[in-house]
Amino acid sequence: MDSIRQQKAARLIQKELAEIFLLDGKNMFGNAMITVTVVRLSPDMSIAKVYLSLFGVKDKDSLFQDIQIYTPELRKLLGQRIGKQVRIIPELKFFIDDSLDYMEKIDKALKS
Repeated sequence: MDSIRQQKAARLIQKELAEIFLLDGKNMFGNAMITVTVVRLSPDMSIAKVYLSLFGVKDKDSLFQDIQIYTPELRKLLGQRIGKQVRIIPELKFFIDDSLDYMEKIDKALKS
């Protein structure tokens, strides 16, 4: 169970990363739509697991590799936005959230 402090910090990180992907993501990732679905923080708040949904691109793997390459830049932009609100800017670890794809697969299976 996450503490209230972890939950608040995770929501803040989710909100700010979503804005970073919306505003600065066009320069880094083109027209891909990147949605931050969930952020989970470690108990010491030094690591943030960020789950992303990727839309508007055919090759999701290459986009995800680009996100991995830009991780230090994304952390720097996050630090500029939330540096006064948290003690430690967490290390970002990105994961693809495939729950929507899974739901579509189950829906198709149920319809057929």
